[in-house]
Amino acid sequence: MSDEFESVRAVPDQAKPRSGLSLRARAVGLLSRREHSRAELSRKLSVHAHSPEELNTLLDALAKEGWQSDQRFVQGFVHRKAGQQGLAKIAQELTQQGIESAQIAQVRLELKDSELERAQSVWQKKFSTSGSPTNTTEYARQGRFLASRGFSHEVIHRVLKDPPEGDC
Repeated sequence: MSDEFESVRAVPDQAKPRSGLSLRARAVGLLSRREHSRAELSRKLSVHAHSPEELNTLLDALAKEGWQSDQRFVQGFVHRKAGQQGLAKIAQELTQQGIESAQIAQVRLELKDSELERAQSVWQKKFSTSGSPTNTTEYARQGRFLASRGFSHEVIHRVLKDPPEGDC
């Protein structure tokens, strides 16, 4: 029984040769799985870099060669999140990812017109069976849900005042 246990424990040790990867190989490996912002990639690679200059040089080279692009990261991020979240939450998460305020302002402009429709869609997915709020407790509960998704108070009020027609 102990021999089987030892063989199971030996498996993770076999995965250790990855520690010999170059900084560039680590970066390309991360970027081949999904897009990363420059700040996110820097944070993940900083523990493996010998110096901050080495890391900045690599990040500049990756951006120049087209491996890393904050613009592509933002486009993919917004595409994934816009159907589920409001402007406030998307902007907050982009800020946490180190995206420049000019790019975040552009995202706000692009998503502003669809904010009400997206909030109605999120509301409908969650509350289509219970319908529009009939009392203040239910109104507050549904409002908190939409607020937690990053929708503005104005949009929340409009959704709950006049819920979308559907399967209700």
